[in-house]
Amino acid sequence: MRIGVNTLFLIPGEVGGTETYLRETLMAMAGAYRDVDWVLFTNRENDGHLRDIFRPFPNVAFFPLSLGATNRYARIIREQVDLPFRVVRSRVDLLWSPGYTAPFFLSCPQVVTIPDMQYRRYPEDLTFLARIVTDILVRAATRRCRYIIAISEFSRREILALTRAREESVVAVPLAADPSFSQPIPDNIRQERLKSLLNSERPYILCIANTYPHKNVHTLIEAFGRIADTIPHQLVLVGKPRLGEPETQTALSRISDPSRVRRVMGVDYKDLFALYQGADLFVFPSLYEGFGLPVLEAMMSGVPVLTTRCGSIPEVGCDKVCYFDPSNTADLARQMVRIVAWDEDCRKAWTIEALKHASQFSWHQTATKTMACFREAMKTQGGR
Repeated sequence: MRIGVNTLFLIPGEVGGTETYLRETLMAMAGAYRDVDWVLFTNRENDGHLRDIFRPFPNVAFFPLSLGATNRYARIIREQVDLPFRVVRSRVDLLWSPGYTAPFFLSCPQVVTIPDMQYRRYPEDLTFLARIVTDILVRAATRRCRYIIAISEFSRREILALTRAREESVVAVPLAADPSFSQPIPDNIRQERLKSLLNSERPYILCIANTYPHKNVHTLIEAFGRIADTIPHQLVLVGKPRLGEPETQTALSRISDPSRVRRVMGVDYKDLFALYQGADLFVFPSLYEGFGLPVLEAMMSGVPVLTTRCGSIPEVGCDKVCYFDPSNTADLARQMVRIVAWDEDCRKAWTIEALKHASQFSWHQTATKTMACFREAMKTQGGR
């Protein structure tokens, strides 16, 4: 079997959880299914990056296209016009597109992953033109692809509610967190990394999210401002500025001591482990998630989680995380004060149960269910 993977959407470090999803799922599949040849269609930004990652896998080959994905609209045109010819030349049996969109016309069966319908529920996250183009492409993908993979039951319901996809063609395949998150970093190494990242030895509350409007980061900043005088912590925000940055900046301007909020724009994986494991509390104030991978990563890392009941988050956290009302800043503030005051026994008991729950998710399961979709799609040659 020869499976093509459309990675043209991927700009390393820019597409968030979708990059983690592609990398971890494909690594699990390439390792588990050595008899399958994997052909990655890459762009100028990701070709070298992906070659480094998949160097240990002799069953992974590369078919680079001379295009830059930073120009979104040029990439979309090349995906529709150029990619189908490259797929034919590579003689793949099926094409998997893990980033929302897929070619309109292709002779082999297709499977697409649509992680969420955020662009419909929170249109302010995109420009007007981007929303229109995204809607056209996503709707076309649900019609042209034999199977649509959702990353949670919530996302599956969203896809069925907001597109004309057939119910039997949409399959929920949950994600997972790297087991390395649960492996304790020696105290001296963790402290050294945190000192270089944060330039402070204060205890801290952590949030990992780019500042899209639906990530609701400004509400967390406002709540922290209410309690900053009553706790010793700083607030550490890991993420890049996005369309919700004006609200974020407004909230930051109202903090009496701005030095108590530390922003980190980008970290490598090893530093991410240290940030999670060193936090007293992880807060994820998002109003919409297709899965909510940071919640799972924090649970694996042994840090208490405070989040919302929005989107797919309750599927991931169940009763092993704490929740707050996202419309009530005072509630968020009260909950943060309560959790950072937990004694060691309470904290340990809570995080042990959270880790047990989070460990039930695995990339091996994700890979197995994804491969099952591929095999089913190939039973009907030519796709839908």
